[in-house]
Amino acid sequence: MIRRRLRPGTVEGPYITVRGRRMTNLCSNDYLGMPPTPVATSQMQSSSRLLSGSDPAHSELEAALARHRSAQRALVFPTGYAANLGAVAALAGRGDTVLSDELNHASIIDACRLSGARVRVYAHNDPGAMERAARGARGRVFVVTEGVFSMDGDYAPLPELAEASERLGATLVLDDAHGDFALGPGGRGSARLQGVSRRVGVHTGSLSKALGSFGGYAAMGRGRAEACIDSSRAFIYTTALPSSIAAHALARMRADRRPYQARLASNARAMARELGSLAGSQSHIIPVMVGSEAAAERMGRMLQRDGVFALPVRYPTVPRGRARIRMSVTGWLSEDQIAGAAEAVRRAARKTGLL
Repeated sequence: MIRRRLRPGTVEGPYITVRGRRMTNLCSNDYLGMPPTPVATSQMQSSSRLLSGSDPAHSELEAALARHRSAQRALVFPTGYAANLGAVAALAGRGDTVLSDELNHASIIDACRLSGARVRVYAHNDPGAMERAARGARGRVFVVTEGVFSMDGDYAPLPELAEASERLGATLVLDDAHGDFALGPGGRGSARLQGVSRRVGVHTGSLSKALGSFGGYAAMGRGRAEACIDSSRAFIYTTALPSSIAAHALARMRADRRPYQARLASNARAMARELGSLAGSQSHIIPVMVGSEAAAERMGRMLQRDGVFALPVRYPTVPRGRARIRMSVTGWLSEDQIAGAAEAVRRAARKTGLL
């Protein structure tokens, strides 16, 4: 049996120290690599937003996020997971239909189940398969996809999905946790990069990845936001994000992120170029496809011996026989670190039989 285990480590810039060993960190989702900024201390809300937990800092952050997404309203959740759970499960219900990409994140899968809607899973990144799955759909129809897929690092074909959704009269729901603040003009994510921002009905995103803060949010029309406030269990029945963290996220949003976004794009291109045929994507999430779980485990151990922290991802996170080394490229990395990490991957790949 494959068991998960914790690896306590201390993260500092491009490095992680585990059991006294300092390694280049390729497992961080702090994509932009903005320098740390202090978080002001304050009394915790220790309450739901609907009790005494809604602070002016939340409202200010939500207004900024709504502008960021060109939406009427945004709601902040304690995590990105909670944002998906809260938005999808509140907006879709019994009698409705949700069409979900087969490689969607676990939070989307759980949200679909919690909603009580009829769920149809369509073949990955296949708008035609999505439309076929919609045949005979009942009630309101929602199409849910990630913008940048967290395990494969590929992009959803958003223009085609938007067109198909419009033909169906469906609402397109985009989880852009891995694209938000990292991609597109102004860091406005996958939909802005592909020119379809205004065709997305509901955006969900993360404040704790590229932005380097903490929390999650959902941006949508005013009526849908009111529905979430009224019925989203992940919003109603949980403690509010601390106001100090909300203020921290807002300060990060107001910072000039353009140099960091440019650096991330440059680093992602450099890593893909260095890896050549081993690179499983051209985004800042680059899987090296290994296949067997045992081989991926061996490759991960080799990399750590070479000072590279890039862990294997195995079943059940990915299908059996699709184990891989998942690497996150960040703006923290130097040219030398990228070159050194890529050489370590090539060396491990030769020993594993991938090259």
